[in-house]
Amino acid sequence: MRVTVFGATGLLGKALMREWRGDEVAGVGSSDADIRDQKQVSDLVRRTQPDWIVLAAAYTDVDGCEVHRDLAFEVNCRGAMNVGRAASQVRSRLLFISTDYVFDGTKNSPYTPDDQRAPRSVYGHSKATAETQLQDIMPECCIVRTSWLFGAGGKCFPDTILKLAESRSELDVVGDQRGSPTYTVDLARAIIQLCHKAASGIVHATNRGECSWYEFAQQIVAGAGLASVVRETTSDKFVRPAERPKYSVLSPDSLQKYRVVMPDWQDALRRYLAERSCEAR
Repeated sequence: MRVTVFGATGLLGKALMREWRGDEVAGVGSSDADIRDQKQVSDLVRRTQPDWIVLAAAYTDVDGCEVHRDLAFEVNCRGAMNVGRAASQVRSRLLFISTDYVFDGTKNSPYTPDDQRAPRSVYGHSKATAETQLQDIMPECCIVRTSWLFGAGGKCFPDTILKLAESRSELDVVGDQRGSPTYTVDLARAIIQLCHKAASGIVHATNRGECSWYEFAQQIVAGAGLASVVRETTSDKFVRPAERPKYSVLSPDSLQKYRVVMPDWQDALRRYLAERSCEAR
């Protein structure tokens, strides 16, 4: 089948382009088409004539979205609608990447696709609004929510922790936020399977298991064989522009319905560290 990936130069997009085999895949970056421009998007989609569009392009700087609200909605909401309309014009299926930040984090059990959206940040609002608007114009679209994304070749939490641990003997990391780290390689493989299985509706896709940022950082430092001591702290000690959900673990049931199972996050972290080590050589 023919596939067009918007956001092909981003963290997830790079993994999708590397992992996708056996299909005709066109990768699109911002230099090829600005998703805020309906004509650019429509012209490109008409040229590629995809069976599936994967929309991984987004403004994902959570704190930046608080400062640049208009830009967040232009890219994450209006841009998504532009891609959705273009997909409808050529009768392409659409898979839209969304986030755990559409939830407020007040639950203490994994979120399901049926749980009510209640975002606490501009980023979360922009993605939640895009979800509802896309479902209005494309009821058959597939919305894949994920969380705590990390991968080689770009900025992510493990990369930040490793760089800090190389120069500091102690690191303070919050322990009162819980979620599921997700490796771009594993998410890409899940997305490919979902497209081949003609998935629709909302699907939650993360690596299995959960942890706090503190526990995640501990495993990162230990896995890399570094000597830094990771100390647990609380969110009120690290005040940031955007509020983060205290608990944003996503239930895997909707993914398993398609017989797609992702590895646990500890296994994913080991493979990420190995990949990162190979890139550094």
